[in-house]
Amino acid sequence: MPRTVRDRVTLLCCAAGVMVRERGAAQNLAPTDGPSHLLVMAKAIWENTVIAESDKTIEIEGNQYFPADGVKKEYFAPSARHTECPWKGTASYYDVKVNGKTNADAAWFYPEPKEKAKQIQNYVAFWKGVRVEK
Repeated sequence: MPRTVRDRVTLLCCAAGVMVRERGAAQNLAPTDGPSHLLVMAKAIWENTVIAESDKTIEIEGNQYFPADGVKKEYFAPSARHTECPWKGTASYYDVKVNGKTNADAAWFYPEPKEKAKQIQNYVAFWKGVRVEK
């Protein structure tokens, strides 16, 4: 039985086939037949402003997905854009707004992902000039 939060996270990650990184040392806990997942400390920056920050990001297809509690909501406005991913489902978008500037559709998330992507439900990823540092 896991005794600490870290033990529980490690156990859950291992069961899901997730790769865990703790303080710079990546450790593959179990093989996965799905996408590559990685938990890391990361920041999303646009216009020299940190718009998201978390140590609970998930990396899929080279993108860091930030949990909702790591996103600074004051910099986001809903967008009308939607796109479809064959295995993740329908993505919704946000415009990023910093210092009077708008980066249209620069963030996306999956409000109701398909089964294989359930772990990133409502997590936010970035593109269009938003720099992500790990």
